[in-house]
Amino acid sequence: MSKVAYELKAEARERVGKGSARELRRNGLIPAVIYGDKQEPVSIALSRKDVTLKIHAGGFMTTLATIVVDGKKYSVLPKDYQLDPVRDFLMHVDFLRISKNTRVTVEIPVHFQNEEASPGLKRGGVLNVVRHTVECQCPANAIPDSIIVDLTGLEIGDGIHISHVKLAEGVEPTITDRDFTIATIASPAGLKSDDNAATDEAEGEAEGETEE
Repeated sequence: MSKVAYELKAEARERVGKGSARELRRNGLIPAVIYGDKQEPVSIALSRKDVTLKIHAGGFMTTLATIVVDGKKYSVLPKDYQLDPVRDFLMHVDFLRISKNTRVTVEIPVHFQNEEASPGLKRGGVLNVVRHTVECQCPANAIPDSIIVDLTGLEIGDGIHISHVKLAEGVEPTITDRDFTIATIASPAGLKSDDNAATDEAEGEAEGETEE
């Protein structure tokens, strides 16, 4: 399931605007906001170093966090962050306030297992990944770390669709109008060439028999 929540300490931010934001950044802080759950937004300032480390650690957008502001704790999920387009450092973060009934839309990474148990891959087939992530709706306090795809028994030409995957309770793909493809076991280039050559040869023989 989702990673263990972490805690960040923040300062309440009374002044907002570009001037205030620039001052925060000069002091190693970044502006942020906590919103949602039918409550007023809370403007805060966080350590840029602390948040950047969490982003680089992976799973930032799918891991719950606790933000402490003047002794008050907020359970949140990161919803967006902005980077400077030139210098690529963190500029701003949006956090969604979480309650026990909150459902969120997130991109969940797809992981593949048991490649050695796929006859198609053992014959030289290639795993062609169509979707590296799947957008899902799920409880905010139960976001899966990943969607696991079992490749056991798959042959060349087989496809893996969302219906083949067992999702955790309460997790639903946002695409509901079709059984979309996650990956396929494709033929290797050499096998394709051999198959094409065999087809051409067979067609040539058939043409010769027709002429006779």
